[in-house]
Amino acid sequence: MWALLWKDVLLEWRTKERLSSLFVLAFLMLLIFVFALGPEQTRRPDIGAAMLWITLVFAGMLSLQRGFLLEQERSCLSGLLLTPIAPSALFLAKFLGNALFLVVVEAFVTPITLLLLGIAWTPALLLLPIVELLGIVGFSALGTLFSAIAVRTRAREVLLPIMLLPLLIPLLIATVQLTSALLAGEAWPGVWLRVLLAFDVIFVVTGWFIFGHVVQE
Repeated sequence: MWALLWKDVLLEWRTKERLSSLFVLAFLMLLIFVFALGPEQTRRPDIGAAMLWITLVFAGMLSLQRGFLLEQERSCLSGLLLTPIAPSALFLAKFLGNALFLVVVEAFVTPITLLLLGIAWTPALLLLPIVELLGIVGFSALGTLFSAIAVRTRAREVLLPIMLLPLLIPLLIATVQLTSALLAGEAWPGVWLRVLLAFDVIFVVTGWFIFGHVVQE
């Protein structure tokens, strides 16, 4: 598993194709939101939280599209499945790789978002990376599972968002509610934190169990 993960990290380090495209997309989306909504709207914590997560979701979608693309184009995916490596290890490697790339993007997007929105510093903002990490874990687990399905189809660019976005609704509601509370300097709502944790556990465990069936169908 670690060798597969290191392969993806090393490949990205050499080409920087995925991260550079994610950075550009996220930055442009933030600028569009800021100029379209104006300073009055963007200072609202709920609008700021929605902007942050819409940017991360679309950047993450672009990242997921490339998750299995190289293996599929060079027929390496079938070769990997013929090796003694358990499919669950392949899922964990791809899941951790997607989560790692999104964490790097998040480290770039979050300070810029807070700066553009003019969010005042409060101690509650120290908890924001935890919420973002939990959101990225759930997004990457579900997205890795569906990107493995979509990559084998001709309409994968269209199919992945259609399959993924409806199932992400609970995660997006929970993360936006938690982020909005933290941007307003309030305590995070416990009920949405439990929803987010449950989402992460369910889809990480489900992906780990059923990934072998998904890629062999």
